[in-house]
Amino acid sequence: MRTCGREKLDFHLTSQISNLIMASFDIVSKVDIQKLDNAINVASREIATRYDFHDSKTTVELDKKTLMLHIVTENDMRLKSVEAIIIGRMVKQGVDSNCLDFGKELYASGNMVKKDIKVKQGIDKENARKIVKLIKETGTKSASQHHG
Repeated sequence: MRTCGREKLDFHLTSQISNLIMASFDIVSKVDIQKLDNAINVASREIATRYDFHDSKTTVELDKKTLMLHIVTENDMRLKSVEAIIIGRMVKQGVDSNCLDFGKELYASGNMVKKDIKVKQGIDKENARKIVKLIKETGTKSASQHHG
C-alpha cells in the first residue's frame, strides 16, 4: 500500500490548529445580591424571634447601593451572635460568607454598638496578581490578564 504523505499533512495541520486554539476561562467573584438580601431578611426574622434577643433593639440592614451591611445592637456579645446568625443564613442560601469584610469599624453611639460590614465584589489587585503569577508558573501555553 502506497501513501502520498497525506497522513503527515493532516497531522501537521491539526497540530498547528490545536496550538492556535487556547483554552480560556474566567475567574469571577460576584455576590448574588438577591440571595444575600434573602439571607439578611431571614436572619432579621430569626433575631426578632430568638429568646436571647427578647426586648432587644437589634437591627440588621443591607444597603444594596453601597453594598454595606449595617448592624446595630446593645453589646458586643449580641453583635457576635448576629454575625454568626448572618453567616449561618448565608451558608444556607448558598452565598459564600468570605465575601463579608468585617473589618474593625466597631463603634458605639450612646448605649448602642454599631458595625458596618462591607460586601466584597470582585478580586482585588493583590489577589489578581497572585492568580496571574500561579498561572504563569504552571508552564502551560496560556496567557493571563486581569481587568481592574
